[in-house]
Amino acid sequence: MQKLLLTLIVALLLPCLGVAQSKHLTIDDATNMNPKLNPANLSQLQWLPGTAEFVYVAKNSLVRGSVSTDGRDTIFRLNSLNRALRVASQDTLKRFPSATFRTAGEFSFTNGNALLLCDIVKNTITVANSWPDKTENQDIDKSASLVAYTRENSLYISAGGKETAVAESNAPGIVYGSERVHRNEFGISKGTFWSPKGAFLAFYRMDESMVAEYPLVDISARIATVKPTKYPMAGETSHKVTVGVYSVAGGKTIYLQTDSTTVSDPGSLIEYLTSITWSPDEKYIYIACLNRDQNFMQLNKYDATTGRYVKTLFVEKNQTYVEPLHGPEFPGGNPAKFIWESRRDGYNHLYLYTSEGVLVSQLTKGTWEVTQFLKTDPTGSRAWFMCNKDNPIDNQLYMVEMAKGKVSAITSVAGMHNVKVSDDGKYCLDSYSSTAIARQVELLDEHGKSLRVLLANENPLKDYQLGTTSVFTIKNEDNTDLYCRMIKPAGFVPEKKYPVIIYVYGGPHSQLVTDSWLGGGGLFLNYLASLGYVVFTLDNRGTSNRGAEFEQAIFRNLGTREVSDQMMGVKYLKSLPFVDSTRIGINGWSYGGFMTISMFLKHPGTFKVAVCGGPVTDWKYYEVMYGERYMDTPQANPDGYKNACLLNYVKDLKGKLLIIHDDQDNTVVPQNSLTFLKKCVDEGKPVDFFFYPGHEHNVRGKDRVHLNQKMVQYFLDYL
Repeated sequence: MQKLLLTLIVALLLPCLGVAQSKHLTIDDATNMNPKLNPANLSQLQWLPGTAEFVYVAKNSLVRGSVSTDGRDTIFRLNSLNRALRVASQDTLKRFPSATFRTAGEFSFTNGNALLLCDIVKNTITVANSWPDKTENQDIDKSASLVAYTRENSLYISAGGKETAVAESNAPGIVYGSERVHRNEFGISKGTFWSPKGAFLAFYRMDESMVAEYPLVDISARIATVKPTKYPMAGETSHKVTVGVYSVAGGKTIYLQTDSTTVSDPGSLIEYLTSITWSPDEKYIYIACLNRDQNFMQLNKYDATTGRYVKTLFVEKNQTYVEPLHGPEFPGGNPAKFIWESRRDGYNHLYLYTSEGVLVSQLTKGTWEVTQFLKTDPTGSRAWFMCNKDNPIDNQLYMVEMAKGKVSAITSVAGMHNVKVSDDGKYCLDSYSSTAIARQVELLDEHGKSLRVLLANENPLKDYQLGTTSVFTIKNEDNTDLYCRMIKPAGFVPEKKYPVIIYVYGGPHSQLVTDSWLGGGGLFLNYLASLGYVVFTLDNRGTSNRGAEFEQAIFRNLGTREVSDQMMGVKYLKSLPFVDSTRIGINGWSYGGFMTISMFLKHPGTFKVAVCGGPVTDWKYYEVMYGERYMDTPQANPDGYKNACLLNYVKDLKGKLLIIHDDQDNTVVPQNSLTFLKKCVDEGKPVDFFFYPGHEHNVRGKDRVHLNQKMVQYFLDYL
């Protein structure tokens, strides 16, 4: 039934076979509180601009290497940096800062509220800019050292430490320059966009005055106060977004004509604006515009000076949804052509267009996914990208010659690669891991030949007693391969019967099973295995990097096909002679919390224990952008919402269920768990619940240890 792909015997496969493996993971170790258990790395590894030299940070010093020699030199130390900081009347640092090299001899970094330039040859610090306290969303223009930032709901820029107001909010619900636009869906991570030369700043203006406020309660005061957050639920009124363009020299703002009159399909009104991208010559702005159903997208071109709508370059439609996550990439900085990522043929691939919207060619094609576009060379003739062409659980570097359409593999060692290509494309810095390799960093030539090892693989867990991890596939009911990871307990005895904990997520934009260190399982799952559990994970339909059909199989029916696939995993587990089928537990967070309760209730009696956090229990309580992409609105898809509503299955609850939620959760609002608890009371079903005060959609910092210990103890008590 299963096809064994990879087996990792952590205790035996890696070096130091003669060392007694006497150590055991602790709960602190499992919560990543011990950095020594992470694979070694070359921190801040990057190419020096325009050179064949690279740098990284080691022991609080900047180390330089070159493709031409094996030697490496320490070129700048933290104490030298601190001396320069004192001369510049700036606060000193305890560790080397995050450095962005602007030239081979100068890097920029932030220190408090200041942008500083460091000349490593002269050992001098220059204050390039500064900004006030209590600001957010800082966005630094690397050309002119300008900084955009927000304070409350207003947007400002600073030049040489002098603040200028770009857009000040004088009404509740009007927000400028925030990264919260469209609730960070569609790949949105910021709300401001500097033009290539720093002459203009594009920004989001969001009007959320019409959006309902969700009441979160702040208990830090003696008398608790309401801390409302704007939360547009599925099917309810959403916010309105426009895009402004501020001229630094002129001090004026114009707004792009992004209203519905520019839509080429009269039946599809624009609701979402994303993938905002400047042309290299600063003349135009490109925006991916979507309707509310998210099944219609057009890439529009706007005049950056006047705001005038120029034209729609192309349209993409889909019966399920279209999800643009990346803007155009201009090869070699040529404004006449751009590369676009699209799943229009069922898999994420690269397409070459002219700036007038004429398709030149499809650059990549096949039943595999481009996972990341990296860069082009200065001539704009070659493009590098990461993909899983040879194995769905790998991530490899490829290159395409755009004129010929020839696609070539650069990396070849099995595993997950993270690659930085030099400016001229002749060399690569390749950091990778696999189930057999914790991390190795190599210098490659342009064809992928290893020139030297910069950081040799070393197992940080060699002294610890760990079980074995295997990565393999099983078939689902449609005969589709589903990738699985199993961690057996340390000292595994085939004749024994072991309880199982299934760790699940199962939602879009996730891939838990990869050919990476520990199979992607991490320390906490290995800690669970060290306690005597078989720990199992399966990537079901609905997860990423397997093509649109695989991911979109869950459309309008969340919790159906995902659960079906997961139950094929349960069937497989029950077939194993060492699994105690009467002691199976589940654990998951967020979408994984939804999956945990879905499996627990829809297959009563199969699972003995379930522990979940931040679960969606009724999708009508979830936000517009994500919820409607996968479920449509409650009005348009009442049956889908009914089938996915976990309150409708409470009557079938059997076994021990622990639900955890954060009281400040503004992603999956607490109403999800509270209404579920009320239904359990109504049905007379016992359920356990725990709140984490002061946390949002996850539990971080030292409280994470408390969370992990609580989950572990629940399994120890009841599984």
